[in-house]
Amino acid sequence: MRLWSVHPRFYDRQALTACWREGLLAQAVIADPSRRGYANHPQLQRFRAAQDPLATIGDYLSSVVDEADARGYRFAREKILRTGPVERIPVARGQLEYEWGHLLRKLQARTPAAWERWHGLSLPDPHPLFIVEDGPIADWERVG
Repeated sequence: MRLWSVHPRFYDRQALTACWREGLLAQAVIADPSRRGYANHPQLQRFRAAQDPLATIGDYLSSVVDEADARGYRFAREKILRTGPVERIPVARGQLEYEWGHLLRKLQARTPAAWERWHGLSLPDPHPLFIVEDGPIADWERVG
């Protein structure tokens, strides 16, 4: 599961659709904690720590579907169970940098035009749900 901290405008088609699908799975797990599968996935920690986890993942998904709409894709917005208002979640600069490098490697391999467009950017904007703070890669991140 990858719930990117990077703004959805930087995703290629594959990342956007995967993020939507995995975000819906995260929403299902947050809505029903007894659900099996990704229930203990470490990336869910930051959503579960929010005051209203279901609205927080809903706001996350809303930005993903907004980007899909802007590209002319048809994601089913009605699958979002609840939205905010919610507080923005801090994301460490180190985490955003790590994810950016990870995404750029994926873009270079599968969508060279997107890689060409974005590879010169040292740090992308975060997903609208997140606010960047100084700090290292998150403890929950699986660095490979």
